[in-house]
Amino acid sequence: MIQQYSLSGVFRGKVASRYGMETAIDKFAVQEDIYLSPEGLEGDECADQKHHGGTERALHHYPVEHYVYWNNKYQSDYQWQAPGMGENLSSESMTEDNVCLGDRYQWGEAIIEVSQPRSPCFKLSKRWGVEIFSVDMQDISRCGWLYRVIQPGRVNVNEPLVLVERLDNAMTVREVCEFYFGDPLNQEGLLKLKQQDRLSHSWMAKVEQRLETGDVENWNFRLLGHA
Repeated sequence: MIQQYSLSGVFRGKVASRYGMETAIDKFAVQEDIYLSPEGLEGDECADQKHHGGTERALHHYPVEHYVYWNNKYQSDYQWQAPGMGENLSSESMTEDNVCLGDRYQWGEAIIEVSQPRSPCFKLSKRWGVEIFSVDMQDISRCGWLYRVIQPGRVNVNEPLVLVERLDNAMTVREVCEFYFGDPLNQEGLLKLKQQDRLSHSWMAKVEQRLETGDVENWNFRLLGHA
């Protein structure tokens, strides 16, 4: 049976001064056909090109189901709904438990490939006004995931994501998160991650560094915004 998933939203944004920072986290729905290049959706901007965007992180997908969890946890005045995490794609029924690293999906004319989980950062905490939101997200592996573009082309919110390839040794996004974030020096986990040929170059470099040094890189700046 062909696995395909309907999208509930496609979003892109422009860099602006919001939440005390320069960011393109506030995105807007796109209903019409849009071109997906190796760098991402046409017209979608990125404020911090060192840590976000690029060919390995061309698209961010976040499950719409997670907003119910965050809303119940924080009970704030914010509207916990897509695209509040700065995601480009939103859907129901695709989660970290059934999406695997390296999965390839046909989307309209394009083919996209899961490259890594999203690395939560302090900008999410600023956006939501919750001091350790990024830490909470990382701790429970509700991070969403990123894609690289294998074949560019025209795409549309009304076109489903159709799973066209899954590797034999594929790890779910949750498994990747739980080893990479939850047990970062677990030798078995690191060796398993090293066998994932489609893991993004930046994550693979960290895996190899941990295996070589026995140390974990400092996460404070990414998660908290300071050393």
